[in-house]
Formats: sequence, structure tokens, C-alpha cells
Amino acid sequence: MKFSSLVNVHMTLLVSVASSAVVHSFNSTYYNPVLPGWHSDPSCTQVDGTFFCVTSTFISFPGLPIYASKDLINWKLVSHTWNRESQLPGVSWNTTGQQQGMYAATLRHHDGEFYVICVYLGVPEGILGVVFKSKDPFSDEAWGDPVIFHPKSIDPDIFWENGKVYVATQSIILQELDLDTGELSQPPVSLWNGTGGVWPEGPHLYKKDGWYYLMIAEGGTELGHSITIARSRSITGPYDAYENNPILTNRGTDEYFQTVGHGDLFQDAAGNWWGMCLATRSGPEWEIYPMGRETVLFPVTWDEGEWPVLQPVRGKMSGWKLPPPNRDVPGDGPFNSDPDVYDFEEGTRIPRNLVYWRVPREGAFSVTTKGLQIVPSRNNLTGTPLSTVTPELSGQQGLSFVGRRQTDTLFTFSVDLAFNPQQPGQEAGVTVFLTQVNHIDLGVVLLPENSNSSYPSRRKREEEAKTKLAFRFRAEGTGVAPEPKIIAGPKHWLDGPIRLQIETANATHYNLAAASAADPKASIIIGTAPAGLVSGGNGSFVGSLVGVYATCNGAGTGVECPRGGNAYFSRWRYVGEGQYISETEVI
Repeated sequence: MKFSSLVNVHMTLLVSVASSAVVHSFNSTYYNPVLPGWHSDPSCTQVDGTFFCVTSTFISFPGLPIYASKDLINWKLVSHTWNRESQLPGVSWNTTGQQQGMYAATLRHHDGEFYVICVYLGVPEGILGVVFKSKDPFSDEAWGDPVIFHPKSIDPDIFWENGKVYVATQSIILQELDLDTGELSQPPVSLWNGTGGVWPEGPHLYKKDGWYYLMIAEGGTELGHSITIARSRSITGPYDAYENNPILTNRGTDEYFQTVGHGDLFQDAAGNWWGMCLATRSGPEWEIYPMGRETVLFPVTWDEGEWPVLQPVRGKMSGWKLPPPNRDVPGDGPFNSDPDVYDFEEGTRIPRNLVYWRVPREGAFSVTTKGLQIVPSRNNLTGTPLSTVTPELSGQQGLSFVGRRQTDTLFTFSVDLAFNPQQPGQEAGVTVFLTQVNHIDLGVVLLPENSNSSYPSRRKREEEAKTKLAFRFRAEGTGVAPEPKIIAGPKHWLDGPIRLQIETANATHYNLAAASAADPKASIIIGTAPAGLVSGGNGSFVGSLVGVYATCNGAGTGVECPRGGNAYFSRWRYVGEGQYISETEVI
């Protein structure tokens, strides 16, 4: 073991011993992450024994999910704060970047109402601040249209004091906010510059024992990430930093959980303090982490008049006595760690945990007698992002893709596809999707008879009439991608639905396979790709989704494809098969 690792282990033991002396005794064991899969920048609160959390979603839609739990372990997706195009008309389709959109939010409960405050990046007028309100967090419809404000920075916190509403943002400045008009007081008050780490952000204010505590993130949301804290007798400062900052970090360690930071603190019904923050299961190499930034839970000791003591984040945790296991949570959404069993029967809704990449085109997704119908988009999963020459192929006006978060290190995802393409280039399939420039795909595609390329080339009319249905595997992303592969489908498979499957070969690679749905055991692995392709790079803020798509690969005009390429998906299954909590431990 490296000397630095020995020092880190020694310091960790000292912190643990000190914490144990204050905490008295730990009597619950649980495993992180408690919200596995892409769930970054968590903010949480507890109301009448139920815990609620929101996480950031960037350009995915619906956005800003609300999770509810009675026991801190089983988290049910109960609503999305931003769930209708009419709440922010035109905003999604005017967003060009892959990691713009809804950044870190804060969730609070005040005078019988829930508030989610957030900022949206990527619109021409600059940073767009939004405050959503609801008296019923279990209902999409109850989240109204937002109050709009115009801050200069991201990561807003909301705090009530003496009849005033305050907003603190990145660079740690404070302003009063009028919740009726969206007007911000000027000039902003600078509260604290942090301890010297880059990007002081993610502020949260707490009032306890006559002190205003200001907890922030520093170091950037990478390997140097941390949580630091200061306090003052006045909300406007001056704030004095805690001499033992940072109060939480895994920087400079060999721990499996890295990038620990951007947290929030809250109490349970018994008065015990807890915290949630983001972390990445990558180890210090920070190379393979397809699920991106996930939500982890840690116990907090916060004695009267003292500074909070946060337990270091690990895969296996000991903490306060947890509330008893309880899955009696209202709402029709799934629990985050449950498997998917969706047959898309006519008349049913598209499940709440399936999301799109931007607001979808109207009518692009519907549940029919044949299953989930997807009308193809002209742009494929890559398209021409950021293009001003072909904006209709950029994905901004609706990408025909829908997916769910990869929530397990090891899993199997499969779906049955009924597809009868009529024009060359029409394609439907499955994908591991991080961004439009980070994805791994297996499609069923109609190609010209002699085509061996990833896209059909121009040919004489008589040659174009000769087509073949084939499987096409291709991938792109961070690092070196495998070569594209085209394999002709066995003719007897074409008489019925085709089962497409993505499974983890191990923690670092995906296998993409196909079979006749009538004989799924006779599957063929078409391609294998490294998970590094969908880790970081252009998608360092987000995490992988697994799902389905349909495209005509650029044919047609405007945003419309030629007729005949609709895809029908049924028997959607996702099963988690293993969760790594360290580099060597799987649960």
C-alpha cells in the first residue's frame, strides 16, 4: 500500500473514532448509493415522517424528479417538477448543449407547500431561474408554472427568515427574492469565498442554535470535490470558516467512492441528522463510471452550538437507527431499485421512470395495441449536435429515444421489437445512452443490398430497390470505440418480433445481443463495448440511460421521416443483477 494511502487510512480511522465518541453508538447498517444510477446534486427534506429528494436532470425530460421514502432506503419516484412543455414553452428546443438544462436544485417545505428552486442553462437570454410550488408532491399536475427570476449564477438555495425569502447561489452570494414577481434585490451580498478550492457552489443555509450555518461544495465536481462549512450570527455575515474543513471529502484517497460533495442536511422524525450528497463509483482512476454521479446517504452528528460531523462516505455504512422498512408510499411511480416489467398494454401510461433527451415531439411516443409506438426522428442518436447548418438534425426538436437510468453495476435489459421498415436507412434498436456523442447502439436497419457501411450511400435507383434487413452495432464516446459491425439477420427471425438485449459482461463492458423473440435462448452477441465510452467526457455531469430509439438516419425533410418506419416495442424488462460497493464487493 502507498504511504499516502496509509496516511489516509490512519486519518479516516481517527475521524471515525472521534465521530463514534460523539455519536455514542451506531446501530444501523446500509449500503450506498441509496439512489443508484444518475442522481446528481441531491437536495432533501423530511415532512411528517416522509423524506423527499430532488436531483438534477440537465436536458433530460421530464426533469427534476421527486423521490419519496419512509425509511431512507426505498425511494419511490412520485412526480417530476418539470413535467409539461407548457411550464417553460420553447425552452427545451432552444437548448443546444448536451449538459445544459436544469442544474442543481434545492427542495424545501414551507407553510404547507413544497418549493423546488433551480436554474436552467442554455437559453439565449442567459441563466433562467425557476421556482416551482406544489401542495401535493405526489402529483405531476400539482406542480404549477414556475415563477421566473434572473440570477447571475447557478445552484440556488432558498431560505425564509423574518418574512423575507433569500436565495444564495454559486460564488456564494445572497439576494432577496420576491416570489410573486421574481425580482431579486441588488446588489448581491457576498457571504463567503470558501476555503480556497475552485468553484465554491451548491450553497445551503441552515439556522440552528442561534447560528446561520452555510454549507457549500468546493473543488469542482471531480476528484477534488468536497463539502465545507462556515457560520455567522447574522444571515448576511460575516461568516467564519470551520477550522477543520472540509467536513466531507474522499479526495486524495484510494476509496471506490470518489467526487464526494454537493450535499444537503436534514433531520428524521426522531431528530437525528442525516445528509445526502453525490458520489461517483470510479475509484481514484476515475475512468469507468457509466452511472455518473449518484446519491449517497451519511449520518451526521450535530450537537448544540457545535459544528456538524459528517461520517465519511463508503459503500457499507453504519449510522443512526433507520426508520423501519416501509414501502407504503403514495403515488404510481416505481421504486428506483425495482426491476422494470412493462408490456405497454393499450390504455396504459408510459412509465414514470422513462425519460427523453429534451422535450419530445408531439405524437412521437404512444402506447398502442402493438405496444410502445415510436415515430422515428430524422436525426439518429448522434445527429449533428450544435450544428447551425442542419439544426433539424441536431436533436433539439425531438430525439426519438426513451430510456431509464442504469441503476445497477450489473444488469440485463431486453425488449421485443416489431419493425417493418419500408425505406433504406430506417432503423430501430436499443442503446446505452449518455449523450448524443456518447452512446452504444444495436439497431435493426434496412440497408441497400451491397452496403457494408454504417450509413447507406447514394446508389442508382435500381440498386436501391435491393435491400436487406440487418443488425448494426456501432458506438462512440470517450476513448477508442469498437469498429461498427453489420450482420444479416437470419431470415426465420423476421417472421415475428426480435428480442434485443443489453447486458453487462462485467463491470467494465456491455454485450449487445439479438434473438428471435420466439426463441430467445438462441441469441447472438452482435457487439461488445467498453463502459468507458459512456463515462465522463462530454457527459461528465450526467449518467447512462438504457432504452430504445427509432430513426430514418437523415432521410426526409425538415423534421419528418419518410413513411413506414414506425417501431413497436413490447415486453420491456430491466433486471439488476449486482451492485458494486467497492472494487471487490458486490451485493
